[in-house]
Amino acid sequence: MQTQQENGQLKRTMKTRHLIMLSLGGVIGTGLFFNTGYIISTTGAAGTLLAYLIGALVVWLVMQCLGELSVAMPETGAFHVYAARYLSPATGYTVAWLYWLTWTVALGSSFTAAGFCMQYWFPQVPVWAWCVVFCAVIFGLNVISTRFFAEGEFWFSLIKVITIIAFIILGGAAIFGFIPMQDGSPAPGLTNITAEGWFPHGGLPILMTMVAVNFAFSGTELIGIAAGETENPHKVIPVAIRTTIARLIIFFIGTVFVLAALIPMQQAGVEKSPFVLVFEKVGIPYAADIFNFVILTAILSAANSGLYASGRMLWSLSNEKTLPRCFARVNKNGVPLTALSVSMLGGVLALFSSVVAPDTVFVALSAISGFAVVAVWISICASHFVFRRRHLQSGQPLSALQYRAPWYPLVPVLGFVLCVVACVGLAFDPSQRIALYCGIPFVALCYGAYYLTRNLTTQEPEHVAE
Repeated sequence: MQTQQENGQLKRTMKTRHLIMLSLGGVIGTGLFFNTGYIISTTGAAGTLLAYLIGALVVWLVMQCLGELSVAMPETGAFHVYAARYLSPATGYTVAWLYWLTWTVALGSSFTAAGFCMQYWFPQVPVWAWCVVFCAVIFGLNVISTRFFAEGEFWFSLIKVITIIAFIILGGAAIFGFIPMQDGSPAPGLTNITAEGWFPHGGLPILMTMVAVNFAFSGTELIGIAAGETENPHKVIPVAIRTTIARLIIFFIGTVFVLAALIPMQQAGVEKSPFVLVFEKVGIPYAADIFNFVILTAILSAANSGLYASGRMLWSLSNEKTLPRCFARVNKNGVPLTALSVSMLGGVLALFSSVVAPDTVFVALSAISGFAVVAVWISICASHFVFRRRHLQSGQPLSALQYRAPWYPLVPVLGFVLCVVACVGLAFDPSQRIALYCGIPFVALCYGAYYLTRNLTTQEPEHVAE
């Protein structure tokens, strides 16, 4: 009789609260805390709100597609498995490596950022020492068991969620004068939102920043990856998708509104987190220490989710017979130890490149990372379009699907188009164009690697007929 390690079966130990917080934790991170300043300075206050509203629409469209797929086929690896089945095996292979690299690069940058956060309190301790500590902590959370990882992520994310809610309430009070500004200036009201006009630089900057906005929303798709390790996925996934999207829209739009109202366009940027600027203006006691702690938990939460996601991608590639069998082996707790270890090694290499070659290797990796998220979303929409079409062609009733994306085929088609438009927008921004220069060749490299190596594997992933 085969052992669990030989079968490579993962355990279904996640509950609804774990899945919701995993998705929220993956999303509320550096994209929201730092990129928002860049978007405000580029598009203006009203343009930023519009960009995030469009981003929220894209997330809703993609998650509806992913919800139908993951409830019908709750598998770890999710979207790359669906891409392999409904688009092509080479596309599934490419999507998996794109997503693996996204989170591996995030691991490296997260550990560096966490080290800088700790230097605020302990300036005499070098950054690399904190990187070692956090590498051990995050690896330990993931290796003990999936349930232990999920519990850790639940509490990491809860801190961020409470902070965002408090920020929206306190910021809203400052906007309308219920909390005085530190410099004694009058409450800004909505003047900063309209001061420079609705779209001071026209509509093109909104298009140019869409990938940055989508990247800020990235992480919601973790629900699909975790589906294979969730109890009662048919019941849990729809609940998690609905609640996650609703909370994200409230958190992101509410937060962006407060930031845009309190920070003049000329003061926004990427040198300092816009959250820090707001806390400085309002003058909340110990704001710097509080926010530094929140940033630290946000970073560690992103690293925790990143190692989980990248490890499961390698496990899934091996499970689909496109990587050596050793990556699919799991320990007695149902954890793919080899896949996690190699992903952690990738994160350490990304960390090393961020120190040794920040302007060359790491910039290229980061550019591919941002491009990859949108490419993965494109594959989700395309996979859902083909899945539903085959389901209908097979003569099966729609009632056989326990979760259905509404307004088919509008939802997958519109999601696909908006994601492609976001990628096109990169070409108009010189500072982000490197994402296309690096991302497109990387995609071509993955396709080439698949066709060169497929004969070395035991078999290709099988197409599932509907």
